[in-house]
Amino acid sequence: MKNKNLAKRVKELRKRKGLSQEELTENSGLSLRTIQRIENGETDPTGETLRRIADALKVNPDELIDWTIKEDTGFLKLLNLSALTFIFFPILGIIVPMIMWVSKKDKIKDINKVAKGVINFQITWSILVFLFPLIILIIRALTNKPKEGETILLGPALIIIFLMFMYLLNFIFTIVNTYRIHREKGVKYFPKIKFLR
Repeated sequence: MKNKNLAKRVKELRKRKGLSQEELTENSGLSLRTIQRIENGETDPTGETLRRIADALKVNPDELIDWTIKEDTGFLKLLNLSALTFIFFPILGIIVPMIMWVSKKDKIKDINKVAKGVINFQITWSILVFLFPLIILIIRALTNKPKEGETILLGPALIIIFLMFMYLLNFIFTIVNTYRIHREKGVKYFPKIKFLR
């Protein structure tokens, strides 16, 4: 079967309109065998054939758009791996996956779920990466004196350790989730705030 989504959609719309295959054949000007092959998912129809079916069913051709949704784990893995651009600059880990998502939105199965998971995690991660050092620096500026037994370098050392941990965490989550996509499992990112729902 080449196209189960389209086959199901055409059959569903035809039945909803109360048409038999023969009536759809008559209304569309296509052969009965063509209609049968499309409904059985045995062929990928041309754009003209789809337009004629849409006209015969009195629907907008966009209602048959499900035929363009396909499985492409390769693109999903690439989308997930594109988040590694955070290594060069944290905001790139958001922008690059967002561009890839928008370019293929609603054309690849599960792309919305994967993209939202990646982007929500990257936004949350970026906020933490910028917020934590800022809080440490503010506290250091307000206290102005190191506590007894504390060296002046504790603040910067803590920031560096935190940043190293966060970069490693992001890298590991990205690689693990790419593997999960390869194994056809859903992505799992933590922590993440659902900015995109």
